[in-house]
Amino acid sequence: MKQPQGSSTREAWILCLILGIIMLNFPFIQIFNSGKFLLGVPVLVVYFFIGWPLSILVIYLFTCQLERDDQDDEDRGDS
Repeated sequence: MKQPQGSSTREAWILCLILGIIMLNFPFIQIFNSGKFLLGVPVLVVYFFIGWPLSILVIYLFTCQLERDDQDDEDRGDS
């Protein structure tokens, strides 16, 4: 049985939320707060400056895909 489009979209957004919470959760951040440096910059700062834009990029790509799917549905006459 095929799930409705809204159900899978909701599950994907919930997954993005959970991954974001895990990414910013204290035990996970503590892994990168080791006092080590990467090119003279603390690893924790590198983690935030790479992880945050990367998570925004993933959400952006996901949103673009949803818009493309909606546009395809409209072109075919599906509602």
